[in-house]
Amino acid sequence: MAASVIESEGLTTRISEAEEQNALDLNLIKEFGRRELVDSLNAISGAKTLVLDPSLVGPLGLLTEVSLLKHHGVSKIFWLEASPLAAPTTAIIYLTRPTIGHIKAIANHIKQHSATSPPSKHLYYVLLVPRSSVLVKKIFEDEGVLGDVNLSTFEMGFIPLEDDLLSLERDSAFKEIWMNGDETVIYDSAQALVKLQRAYGLFPRILGKGDEAARLINLVTRLSPSSSPTAPLSSDKIDSLIVIDRKVDMITPMLTQLTYEGLIDELIGIKNSYVEVPASLLAQPTAPNSSQAGSSASGPSSTPLSSEKKKKHHLTAVNDTLFAEIRDLNFSAVPRKLQKAAHRLDEEYKNRLQSKSIAQIKEFVGRIGGIKADHQALNLHTGLSELIAPLTRTTIFDKSLEIQQNLLASYDPSGQITAIEDLIAQGAPLHLVIRLITLASLTTGSLKQKTLESLKREILQAHGYTHLPLLISLSSPSLSMILPNPLPSSYLKEMPNHQAPPKFPFTSARKSLRLFFEDLGDGGGGSGGGPVPSETVEGEPDISYVYSVWAPMSVRLVQCVAQKGAVLAPLNTPAPPGAWGDSATGGGAGGTTGGKKEKIRAHPIVGWKGFEDIVGNIPGETVDIVQLPSGASQGANGGSSGLHSLAQRDSLTTTTIVFFLGGCTFAEIAALRWMTKQSKGRRYVIATTGIISGRSLIESLGSINSGSAGLGPSEGGLAS
Repeated sequence: MAASVIESEGLTTRISEAEEQNALDLNLIKEFGRRELVDSLNAISGAKTLVLDPSLVGPLGLLTEVSLLKHHGVSKIFWLEASPLAAPTTAIIYLTRPTIGHIKAIANHIKQHSATSPPSKHLYYVLLVPRSSVLVKKIFEDEGVLGDVNLSTFEMGFIPLEDDLLSLERDSAFKEIWMNGDETVIYDSAQALVKLQRAYGLFPRILGKGDEAARLINLVTRLSPSSSPTAPLSSDKIDSLIVIDRKVDMITPMLTQLTYEGLIDELIGIKNSYVEVPASLLAQPTAPNSSQAGSSASGPSSTPLSSEKKKKHHLTAVNDTLFAEIRDLNFSAVPRKLQKAAHRLDEEYKNRLQSKSIAQIKEFVGRIGGIKADHQALNLHTGLSELIAPLTRTTIFDKSLEIQQNLLASYDPSGQITAIEDLIAQGAPLHLVIRLITLASLTTGSLKQKTLESLKREILQAHGYTHLPLLISLSSPSLSMILPNPLPSSYLKEMPNHQAPPKFPFTSARKSLRLFFEDLGDGGGGSGGGPVPSETVEGEPDISYVYSVWAPMSVRLVQCVAQKGAVLAPLNTPAPPGAWGDSATGGGAGGTTGGKKEKIRAHPIVGWKGFEDIVGNIPGETVDIVQLPSGASQGANGGSSGLHSLAQRDSLTTTTIVFFLGGCTFAEIAALRWMTKQSKGRRYVIATTGIISGRSLIESLGSINSGSAGLGPSEGGLAS
């Protein structure tokens, strides 16, 4: 069988043609979105003015470019604001989410144009993302302009960020669901998942954990056209959909991510796949001469990187092979990888100087484009590492890591509260302090009322009383992130049957799901420390490397379904070879071939089997549904005609889609990518309402401005 060969640091990995053909092409989703947008623009003749909801600028920039919009008649682009709009064209297109403020702003524009003398004559088209609502029509009707607008929808849905990552780019999803009680995001997520089914076929099996995940799955099954004669068959590419409710695992986002991409998000900020970096890091590098052959950068600069003017950069692995190689590594392993990349580049330039024959020169000229791209990527990531490294060596960063690891180990909880108070006195950022307090509450079950009140008082005195609503919200029944002990009567009155909510069984879950590895970190179990040492990272023994000592519980739940052996391994030891897959189909215990670990074929999806009690003890509903197309019968395994099992037995690779309702972190994404590398026959595609970090989550709940801990998040936009 034909095979393609991928070279990576001297190792050759052969990927069968059948596996490549069976992989999901997520670029199709992007093309569908672009085509739908173009069709909406072409439906309106003549020149057009486009008025954009500012929250859509970043997501739209991942779908299209300004040049494409101009090619289809857009002459001017404005932000949607309450101020008057002076549109140069007759046709005005509003592209917006259906929020009350934006709809009223549109109504005001229409009334302002009507009040001018003579009245401005415009045609108003409103494209609502991703759908319209009765409330929109009601507002336009109350404002007296319903007859002046043409309403339609633009179902933007999922946006591919990478070849294995889909996002709705709804950054405030967690706040909307659990703080505001607005379930619009759940319905929109269901619509996006149903759209995936129309493209690739029905999900043979849907599993989920969490109350809101159960609501989402219920919507997906109701909206799926499985009962109609034209309904799609079960997908031969996708074996299952696993939905993880963010509320089920609130510990993971409260921790500091230690992967390269995760630390960039934590300390600098990534928004819509864009990051703000010093302009010099994006400058076109010049080839070194013979005396500079070993140089990896364009030259030293007298201006510190942190003081330079910033420029937005699209941080993606699509055209950056070096980023693809280092993005999911623990940060302590990144310098070694950058050094190897610099050495390879040095060898390339030396070969240029040694080229003598015409054939050798011609060969080098053909590689110049790739060499320059590698040089620029090396310059960028070396500079980003230079920016991040000092931030990871600060006293506050080290102390916060120590507190986190001690709380995860249940080591001296009262001592950690004292350490948090010290951080408040040292001026630690508000989001960091709240994350640590939340972590203390989640790992201990609750905080003593007197202790919690003291912490709140110190926070308000240090950061201002404007943050009092945030602290109250964090203790509300809807969020329950920081709970006092005992619970106040006002809290219990808001609960069903006036009963206290079930406590998260941290200690038992930590043991049964192998969540904490006290022997893998630099100082786990009480001594703090930074990222895991390089020698343990190179082997990547377990998903816990993304936090040094903590395996994300959300990803462990996925392993309960798709990599059962990884969860059943002994505590505090990496899973043994062969634990990732089905030994009956993959070759025994999964030994080694030529000193290299042999991949084991992934076992079929059989639900939560073997982990019913463990998963059932975690608060939140547990779901396992088999979807059958019209006229199909259920197989002996509980699957749909055994389609996913057949794909496993053949040489094809199936895809498991993992959807995070409420957002996921880059560290969790890295852990799922690591799972893909461990076994053959299964690939994981991550879908989410948005990419979050503990910092962005807390800041969204309290409208906190970015502090001095980083350079601040950068929002992407439309490219010209």
